[in-house]
Parts: sequence; structure tokens; C-alpha cells
Amino acid sequence: MSTNLSPAFVQLFEAEVHQAYQGAAVLRGAARTRTGVVGDTVKFPKVGKGSASVRTPSTDVVPINGEFSQVSISLTDFVAAEYSDVFNQAKVNFDERQELAQLVGNAIGRREDQIIIDALNAASAGSTVAKTVVTTGSATASNLNVGKIIAAKKALDAKNVPATDRHFVIHANNLAGLLGDERAISSDFQTLQALVGGQINQMMGFTFHIVGDRDEGGLPLATADRTCFAFHRSAIGVAVGIAPKTEINYIPEKTSFLITAMLSMGAGAIDVDGIVDVICEE
Repeated sequence: MSTNLSPAFVQLFEAEVHQAYQGAAVLRGAARTRTGVVGDTVKFPKVGKGSASVRTPSTDVVPINGEFSQVSISLTDFVAAEYSDVFNQAKVNFDERQELAQLVGNAIGRREDQIIIDALNAASAGSTVAKTVVTTGSATASNLNVGKIIAAKKALDAKNVPATDRHFVIHANNLAGLLGDERAISSDFQTLQALVGGQINQMMGFTFHIVGDRDEGGLPLATADRTCFAFHRSAIGVAVGIAPKTEINYIPEKTSFLITAMLSMGAGAIDVDGIVDVICEE
């Protein structure tokens, strides 16, 4: 058989990989992103705070002397690859192509999420919501509930974090806990009834992102305590050197096509005031 792939086939395959990648990368767009980075590091500017002063006639203007600093983020290279043996099939047919697209695309998408999660976890969060925070009643160790979401919102509000572009990344187990809180699902408290679709996409200004158990690590879990993160988009910087791309090459020594998806990316905390650790007991 021929070992050459037509440009049309390659283009179709890359489109399928990109679709799978977008579906797996649930945190894409949730952080401040710089693309087209050249080199292995990039610096994000961090602007400090300042206060306006009283203007006194015929005197020099007093500068606010705001602090300016930079946060350096290093990029790491990642690949997700798989072989398709020519002896297994006469050619890479439609079904196998879709399966391989899902395999490598999902792997790269999950890796992008993990880079952001690791940056959130590595940061010294500006605030922490204890696992004992509850919606009503006495404080006790509990899963995610409306009380914890209110506490996270309060923490960001107290730090004057903008009310827009706020995100909340939680585990599937935490979503299950939240769906058990009447205030999260009842039409008496929510205009959107979460039990209809089993999802909560928006609440109290947060956009929710759900991740499950992942080989890459996922959200931190210590015994039964899961750390979720409420954060503002500008609190995390993402640098992308090579956006997700795909190559298909024939390897004669293996009589196989090698399908490779690749990514070069890094992330780091820009402003810890915009990050809240939310501890949930699962």
C-alpha cells in the first residue's frame, strides 16, 4: 500500500484533533494568555496599587509611586503520540482516525488544564476558605456548598478583585456535593434549576469548570480534602510558545504512521490576591 497521506487527509485529521483538544481543555480562556512566545521564558508585568492624593494649588503633583514588577514564566514542551500500524488496516480509516484524534487531542487538552491547575496550586493564595464553612448551621467539615462559594466571593470582593472574569474550578465530586445543597438547585434561590441538566455553569459571578480524576494529577487531594480554586482571569498568566498542533509521519522502521500532537506552554501566578483556595471534604 502507499505510505503517503494526502494533504486533504492531514487537514481533516488535524481538524479532528483540534476539536478533541478544545473539548478536553476546560480551562482554556480562563487565564491571561500570551501566544507566539519566542524562547523558553516570558515576563508578565505586575502593576501595584496606588492612591489618589489631594491636589494643592501651586504645588508639584505628587506621583502615586505605584510598584511595577515582573513575573517570569518558563515554558515546557509536551507531546502526545501514537502509532498506527499499516498491517492492522489497509489504511488509516475513518474510525481509527477519530479514535487517534480523540486520544492525542484529549491528552494535550488535559495537559493544558494541568499546567494552569499546577500554577494555581503552587501559588500562595491570597485567601483560603476552610472545609468547615457550611451554608447553614454549625461549622463542620463538608463538601462544596453555597456557603463556601459565598465565602470565596467575599474574599475576592474584600481584595477589590474585579467582579467579571471570575472562575471556579472544581472536581466532579464537589459538583455532586453542591447539587446536594438546596440553595444551589432550588428555584427559590436560583433562576436556573441545576437538577434539570445536572450542571452548574454560573453562580455568584463565577464561571464553573468541572474536572474529574486525571492521570496528569487533576485537582490536589490530601486524604479526603480536595482543594478547589476560585480565581480571577488576570491572576494567572499563561504563555504559549507552540499552540497545539499535529504532525503525521510515516516511520518505515515500524511500518507505521506516527501521529504526534505537541504543545509548548507554561503558567504562573501573577496576582495571588485574585486566587482563593477552597477546601472541600469529599
